[in-house]
Amino acid sequence: MQAANNPLAVTFFFVFMALTLGITYWAARRTRTTDQFFAAGGEITAWQNGWALAGDFLSAAALLGIAGIITSNGFDGLIYSIGFLVGWPIISFLIVEPLRNLGKFTFADVVAYRLRQRPVRVAAAIGTLTVILLYLIAQMVATGSLIKLLFGMPYTASVIVVGTAMLIYVIFGGMLATTWVQVIKAVLLSLGGLVLALLVLVHFDMNPLRLFAAAADKYGERVLQPGSKVAGSGWDAISLGVGLMFGTAALPHILMRAFTVPDVKEARMSILYATGIIGSFHLLVFVIGFGAMVLVGPEAVIKAGGGGNMAAPLLALTVGGNGFFGFICAVAFATMLAVVAGLTLSGVATVCHDLWVNVVRNGDAPEREQLTVARIATVAIAVLAVSLGIVFEGQNVAFMAGLAFAVAAAANFPALLLSIVWKRFTTSAAVASILVGTFSSLLLICLSPTVQVDVLGRSLAAVSQEWWFVPMKNPALISMPLSFLVAIAVSLVTQEQGAESSFREMRRRIMFGAAGAVCPER
Repeated sequence: MQAANNPLAVTFFFVFMALTLGITYWAARRTRTTDQFFAAGGEITAWQNGWALAGDFLSAAALLGIAGIITSNGFDGLIYSIGFLVGWPIISFLIVEPLRNLGKFTFADVVAYRLRQRPVRVAAAIGTLTVILLYLIAQMVATGSLIKLLFGMPYTASVIVVGTAMLIYVIFGGMLATTWVQVIKAVLLSLGGLVLALLVLVHFDMNPLRLFAAAADKYGERVLQPGSKVAGSGWDAISLGVGLMFGTAALPHILMRAFTVPDVKEARMSILYATGIIGSFHLLVFVIGFGAMVLVGPEAVIKAGGGGNMAAPLLALTVGGNGFFGFICAVAFATMLAVVAGLTLSGVATVCHDLWVNVVRNGDAPEREQLTVARIATVAIAVLAVSLGIVFEGQNVAFMAGLAFAVAAAANFPALLLSIVWKRFTTSAAVASILVGTFSSLLLICLSPTVQVDVLGRSLAAVSQEWWFVPMKNPALISMPLSFLVAIAVSLVTQEQGAESSFREMRRRIMFGAAGAVCPER
């Protein structure tokens, strides 16, 4: 199967590039203020935002990473699919209303609303940028692998191409361009996934059970049983699930989309639409992963490189020929590029809105200055993302994204939740919770097989003898409870002047929106 230099694939690729650049040019002419740059002026409809949310969330981890995990390990890929999905009800029923009524661009607006602005926003920026960079690594690795497969060019050059395209979309188009690129790619991704799954099922009389039986006959019953990917005790699987569920409710680029619609009702409807789209797509990915296992084979997928991320494109080449392979590659590229743009925009909002405007400029910065800072931050984040993408070549993107979710669950979720529901929550507790959640997650990841074995290439048998070694690959089960405990303990031993009255004012604002009392800057 010849993938590189496929004329049809290259044609689809350039058609999509031309389409998205046209959208960027159109959006750039309508982006003049920070509100337009970061939130599209709040003029996106619920239906559009639902597709854009699905586009933001259905990243390389969904199409490429999870399909690759299922191809290599079977049933265990379902843990990722379910874990990615179950966080959405938390956003819908717990997070979206406070976020929409209290915030402007970032989740730090909510945490800092009744607390001291500067320390909370600095801590929140550290947690947010850590999550964004980890998630960006996953997208850059997958996109670089795909361009390498498509054009036969070196991986490093492929990642640089992606970073350049990302810069163009974000710097010139902002949220409006990113939203429409997300909508288009979500529709194309859903259509491509449906067609690919149907082409797989044609080989098995349109019966998924025959597909699963064929996989078991070829590779043993283990592929239909849990435990091959999450080895050892079940604690690793539980930790993964915790990270995916609560991390979803704290992803900065997902939460940011609550501000692109006119009101809370539209935000809730956005999430309802997105949940249906995402859930349906993950059912298709399960069929795609097992289809690649049977029709392509794990060995061929591994040989293609990219940490197993090329399972879906190679399956498309097998069942649909060059034309369909080109379409799936173009859609996969669209998927990753759009998510990269959304992540970058979220990081830029953190740097510009949280750090520059509210910390450096004390809440008072001209529009032109904010846009200049935003574009400088875009370049810095792009350079860092490209560098990290090159370092982490070959890692599975669903697994890497899972680590980003774990950090989000520990760094962002406890502070976000406690700021909404607990009147004793203090500034010192928020800062401590965010920093402990962030750095404990990173430390546990560095001491685990994730870095010691997968990245550094050390022997698992040798490193497991070290006293500092952490056998759990995903740290959420340790770092998230630790973040909660630190937040509660610090809140109990510190005091916030006027805490109860500011909490009441915040609750009124959450319930009644702009009609509620506005908490003064602290």
